[in-house]
Amino acid sequence: MTGPDPAAHAPADDAPVREDPAPRLPAWLRLGVPALLVLLGSLVFGVTTATADLSLGPHEARYDVTTDGTVTLDLGPLGTLEIDSPVPLGVGARVTVQEIPSGVTAVDPATTLTALSSDLQGYLQFFAGPQATLQDAVRALVTDALWRTLGALAVVTVLVLLGRLLLGRERRDELAAALAPQARRIVAGGTVVAVGLGVLTASTGGGARESQPVASAVFAGTPLEGARVTGRLGGVIDTYGSYAVEAYRSNTEFYARAEESLDEAWAERSARIEAAHAEQAAFTVPDGAASSSPTHTDAAEADPVQADPAPGAPGAPGAPGAPESPEAPEASTSPSATPTRTADAQEDDEATEPVVLILVSDLHCNVGMAPVIRALVELSDADVLLDGGDTTIDGTAVEQYCVTTFARAAGGVPVVVSPGNHDSRETEAAYRKAGATVLGGEVVEVAGVRILGDRDPRETRIGAGTSRSSAESPSEARERLADVACEDERVDLLLIHTPPIGDAALERGCVPAQLSGHKHVRSGPEQVGAGIRYVSGSTAGAAPGQPTVGPLRSTAELTVLRFDPDEARLLDYQLVQVGTDAAVSVGPRVAWPRAAPVSPPDEPVDGAVGGTAADPTS
Repeated sequence: MTGPDPAAHAPADDAPVREDPAPRLPAWLRLGVPALLVLLGSLVFGVTTATADLSLGPHEARYDVTTDGTVTLDLGPLGTLEIDSPVPLGVGARVTVQEIPSGVTAVDPATTLTALSSDLQGYLQFFAGPQATLQDAVRALVTDALWRTLGALAVVTVLVLLGRLLLGRERRDELAAALAPQARRIVAGGTVVAVGLGVLTASTGGGARESQPVASAVFAGTPLEGARVTGRLGGVIDTYGSYAVEAYRSNTEFYARAEESLDEAWAERSARIEAAHAEQAAFTVPDGAASSSPTHTDAAEADPVQADPAPGAPGAPGAPGAPESPEAPEASTSPSATPTRTADAQEDDEATEPVVLILVSDLHCNVGMAPVIRALVELSDADVLLDGGDTTIDGTAVEQYCVTTFARAAGGVPVVVSPGNHDSRETEAAYRKAGATVLGGEVVEVAGVRILGDRDPRETRIGAGTSRSSAESPSEARERLADVACEDERVDLLLIHTPPIGDAALERGCVPAQLSGHKHVRSGPEQVGAGIRYVSGSTAGAAPGQPTVGPLRSTAELTVLRFDPDEARLLDYQLVQVGTDAAVSVGPRVAWPRAAPVSPPDEPVDGAVGGTAADPTS
């Protein structure tokens, strides 16, 4: 018996050999590489096509990301100003300033400057605090880039899913097998295409220039040193730019001196307080021992009984050695508003750390004061910055940089705002975007202090006068705020821009203290109804008929207040004044007065509360 013949099962020499199928790429590589290419392409597209409509100085402006490594300021018929972009990878920006009059085409620089003279103050304000505008622009461009990136990803994802559906599984496998050997080339080519498409869709800096850019010597020693100018703008800058640069330098130097003076004045006041405490401790004796006391106490060191100095008294605004003021502060007319002991002397008696509040008001876009505000926030270890309104001049969208600048001045400390009659809905939106709490008729609690306030019921616009900001009248706003205060379990502060708007709440005894601005002249603290009202002077040094830009034209005032969280009441206030010579005075801590008991108020007449006439708009 013979076995099976092995040769019978051997393949014939001419039989075809079956090849193994091509190896499939790992799933993470097959899916990850295309996803990475799509993400890269979408990101490049999103970044290089990002755009934002914001403002630059007094004008609206359009910001576009470019890939020419240059930041270009396009002033239309005037020409351009160019600086090297601080961003790597050739990413730049083009800022097209709108509202430049199309008729400004005269070669004569004097004619051009005259046509734009009304904008000079606005640009000076902008260059005094450009960081806020840059922050807003970067935030807006990044946000727009992210949305565009997500949009591109969504479009590509839909196209890919649609393509997979149309091809079917078998066809997709055939294509994958055919393309697998070329994976590296495909990745490299796809990257080049993605970047190239992004660059092609990006702005590359605009059309042809009228002339070659030339560096201007006027900008030497300024943040724009090395900036290149084209077109008629070069003639304007060379002829008159020195005046603008001098104004910029004068503005910068003035507020730098003011900030330095604040540091010195605050240190001096702190040293006096420490000396007074040391002197007080030196004469403290045990119970039953014979006591002795100094025969003389230096008033400047010990801060004895202090009310607001009378006009003309040492330390009063307008007196020798003190910053000049447009009007002396009003003395309190209420006996209860006169403190009997300075708060500096009471400091050792306090068991709980007080909440420190800083009150500013009527800033009117004077961004030069922002460093001074920030320095005071840091020196006083402030917990809250209160803004009594009129942060802007006209409530326009182009003044957003003013709002952002002041919000940044708080240095991370919570900001609470009661919008004024020169503010607007745009102002409120800008403050909210910057992280501030904008009061809107409800009680909010910040750092343990319960604060009530609302926007001013009127709007004042340059050239258009004053009108209601809503259907509500000032009298109705007064009564509504009083109702809210009386219905709430506890309101510590009423922060409202125009003082009489808080009269009803004070008269009805529903708020113990009110802080306001609007008048540009400080008054109080004084008793109104059953509460105490304090009106801040202008923190911008606003003077009638004078712009709030450049060095101060009148005394600027800030107030530091301390609040006892245990007793839920204000302890004291401290006035800080910045004079027109950049000198700063830091007053003593003056005890916050307690309101005396009062009889129930008479029925208010229409248009007034508690006998107080409606406040005229200033």
